[in-house]
Amino acid sequence: MQIETKDFFFFFAKGPDVTTYVENGIADIGVVGGDIIIEHQPDVYNLFPLPFGQCRMALATKKDYQWPDQKKRIASTFTNITKTYFKEKGESVDIIKLEGSVELAPILGLADAIVDIVETGNTLKENGLVIEDEFLAFSARLIANRSSLKIKREQLVPVIERFKEGAKQR
Repeated sequence: MQIETKDFFFFFAKGPDVTTYVENGIADIGVVGGDIIIEHQPDVYNLFPLPFGQCRMALATKKDYQWPDQKKRIASTFTNITKTYFKEKGESVDIIKLEGSVELAPILGLADAIVDIVETGNTLKENGLVIEDEFLAFSARLIANRSSLKIKREQLVPVIERFKEGAKQR
């Protein structure tokens, strides 16, 4: 979907793609989940949080799961976040990269547990999984291309300020 106004052109894209478009100057500003910022570390200005898209990262397993004695296998879309999480806990794990239906990995025996983004936890419950640990709370973020913010400052600052005012009102 695309929307064009006198001064601006808007388009919708998937989270990781938003950071790519903004980082490469195709888009001057973008709205993206904080999880994407943490996972991909794009070279953009991470301006401020927005009052929607609140989520958290969680480690989940099957109910009453007995962890194996050998190295744990963890499935996740968020491999960098997962690696950092277990490194901080002093644990060495095998990380299995999945792009969707991560919650199936423990059910089908691909992994011992998952690290995934959670909003309500309903999907985990529906699949017989329980949260072992929650970490990294985040929301949507407003980001900007570094060059655009300098070159198009006069045009962008009023838009950014409107986002900021809107965020304060919620």
